[in-house]
Amino acid sequence: MKIGVTIPNHFGVADPQQVIGLGKLAEDLAYDSLWVMDHLFNLGYIQQRLDDKPYYHPMATLTYLSAVTTRITLGTSVMVLPYHNPVELAKYAATLDQLSGGRLVLGIGAGGMVEEFEALGIPTSQRATLTNEAIVIMKELWTKERAAYRSRRWSFEDIRFSPKPAQKPHIPIWVGGASEGAKRRAATLGDGWHPNGMTPESFKDGCDEVRTLAEKAGRNPNALLMSARVNVSIGPPSTERAASRSSLSGESRQAVDVLGAFKDAGCEHVCLSLDSGNVDALADTMRRFAAEVVPAVR
Repeated sequence: MKIGVTIPNHFGVADPQQVIGLGKLAEDLAYDSLWVMDHLFNLGYIQQRLDDKPYYHPMATLTYLSAVTTRITLGTSVMVLPYHNPVELAKYAATLDQLSGGRLVLGIGAGGMVEEFEALGIPTSQRATLTNEAIVIMKELWTKERAAYRSRRWSFEDIRFSPKPAQKPHIPIWVGGASEGAKRRAATLGDGWHPNGMTPESFKDGCDEVRTLAEKAGRNPNALLMSARVNVSIGPPSTERAASRSSLSGESRQAVDVLGAFKDAGCEHVCLSLDSGNVDALADTMRRFAAEVVPAVR
């Protein structure tokens, strides 16, 4: 099982170089991947956590990190696709994949923060359709010499699009979410499943369901990569929502047991969501887990 960590682009760290430093530390400690998150406004539970503190753009953060790292996988967990123009995101992601030497994983989701959808003028009732369309458009642009797509929102044909991603056939898309719609999206459109807030038991059941749906759709179920984001508490929880989603206390022995159970459940890549903006505490946890947890469960 591969193991990655989040870095706090989303936790109000005043100095962005400290965020970058944690990304470099993740590579130095031989983690397999580093992950960033996506919101555009400090609204709802984000405002409760940050007030007016910074939430750095995920793609800009990964672009900087691509220049100061050489090996580690760079991932989003997750980009909220309805917030983004899929053509622009396809261009940005393909450019970053080239710049990083083919190290990008695009974790995506449909989103669920009503306040943010309202602020952006996007009907929440359309989020599933927008997400599905965006996946199809990005893959079309990444893989076809002459791309074409037509819908009520989009209409283009016989167009050139460049650069293509370094990875072939395209950048992996891991679909976040544990709803029935998210599992169906992973099975029919994604390259992997990437839920959050699950127990090992519910994760195993979800993997079985996703693979069954993929087979029914005529896809190879064994080609889908199964991953999970597991929340780790570092200090007091920032919000009630954070407290309800934490799976690990930060204690090494518990982490070995829980992550071992995820591995037994079929998890191939776990993202440890280190829920804190305390840079020193984050670095200490990353070092301790690299020494005491990763070797036991990798």
